[in-house]
Amino acid sequence: MLLVAAGLPESIVGAVLGFTTSNPLLAAGILVGALVLGGGAAWLYRYLTRPAVKRFQSVLAGYDEVAVLMHPNPDPDAMSCALAVERLARAVDTSASLLYSGEIRRPENRAFETVLNLEFDRIETRSDIESGAVVLVDHNEPRGFAGASNVDPVAVVDHHPGGGSGRRFTDVRDGTGACATIFADYFSDLDWEFREVDVDPTNDGPDLQDIPDACVPSHVATGLVYGIQSDTRSLTNGCSPADFSAAAYLYDGMDGDLLNRIANPQIDAEVLEIKARAITERDVRAPFAVSDVGSVSNSDAIPQAADELETLEGVSAVVVVGETDGTIRLAGRSRDDRVHIGRAIEAVTDDIPMAEGGGHARMGGGKIPVEYMNGLGPSEGISRDELAERLFEAMGGER
Repeated sequence: MLLVAAGLPESIVGAVLGFTTSNPLLAAGILVGALVLGGGAAWLYRYLTRPAVKRFQSVLAGYDEVAVLMHPNPDPDAMSCALAVERLARAVDTSASLLYSGEIRRPENRAFETVLNLEFDRIETRSDIESGAVVLVDHNEPRGFAGASNVDPVAVVDHHPGGGSGRRFTDVRDGTGACATIFADYFSDLDWEFREVDVDPTNDGPDLQDIPDACVPSHVATGLVYGIQSDTRSLTNGCSPADFSAAAYLYDGMDGDLLNRIANPQIDAEVLEIKARAITERDVRAPFAVSDVGSVSNSDAIPQAADELETLEGVSAVVVVGETDGTIRLAGRSRDDRVHIGRAIEAVTDDIPMAEGGGHARMGGGKIPVEYMNGLGPSEGISRDELAERLFEAMGGER
C-alpha cells in the first residue's frame, strides 16, 4: 500500500483508510483537486522554464498586430531591437508597426535608417498608436508624447534600470550593455538560420520576398551588431560577457559593408562646432569636467560632444550641458569607477520640478525645462552656474 510504503505510522494509515471508507465522495474530490493542483503546478513550471523568447512569442501570437515603441529619439540599439521584434512577430503571423515619438537626427542614427533602407513611423500622441498591444524596446516606461502615461505595454524588453514592466511579459537585463544583446540571445535560442537580403535603396524596403519567416535576415543581424557596438563603444565600455557572445553569434549573419557605412557616416557641421565649443568652454576640476555649450539646434550634438570631451587626458567623468527648444539637456560620460554618471545626474535633477535624469554607470542623461529651472513651480530655481556646481558635487560624491 502506498501510505505504508511512504513510511507513515500505522495509526495515521488507519485513520486515512477510515476517512476514505466513510467519506468516499469527499475523498474522491480531494484526490481530483490534488491532481488538478499538481497538473497546474506542472504547467506553470514548464511555462516558467521555457526560454524567454518562447514566452515572448506566445504573447505576440495572441494579437493580430502589435505596436513596437522605441524611446523618443531612437538610437541603433533601439532601432535594431524593433526590427528583431518584427521578425519574431512575423514568425507567429502577427504584424508589427515600428514607432517613435521624437527625432532621428544623430548621423549614425540617420545612416542606420538610410543604409538599411528602413522606414519607421513617427507618432505625436497616444491616439496615433493604432494597436492596443504595445511592446516597449530599449526603455521600460513610455515617454515623450502626449498620453504616454496612458500606455500599458503588454511586453517590455530592455537593459536599462527602472520600474517599468509589461502586462504579460517583462525581460529587463540591466547587466547587459545593449538591448540588442537580448534579442541576439532570443534568435540563438530559436536556432534560426541567417539569410542574406538585398537592401537596395531603389526597393521599397529590404527585399524579404524569398526569406522564410523563421530566420534572421542579414540587415537585422547587421543592425543588432551595430546596436551592441554603439551602446558599448565597440565592446569597450559598460559591456558584459553576454555582449561579446552576442556579437560573436551575429558575426556570421551580418553584412560587413553595410556595417561600415552605418558606423562611418558624414558628420554634420554643427556637430563639429558643438564639439569644439565643448572643449574650449570646458571647466575642468580634475578628474571631472563640465561644459556648457549654450544654445544648439541639434540636440544630438550634446551627447556627441560629451563623447569627445571624455577623451581628454586627465578627465574621467564629464557632463555637457546645452539648451534646445526651451529645455536644458544634460549628457554625461564616465570612465571612473567611483562615478555612476546616471545616478549623479539623477541626484542633480531630483529636486527640480518636471526635470528628469538617470542612466547607466558609464552613460547618463537628463533634461530640465528652462521655465522650471528658472523657478516655476514649488522651487526657487537655479542658475546655469549653480547647475554646474551641482554636477561637480554629484560627480565627487557630495550629493
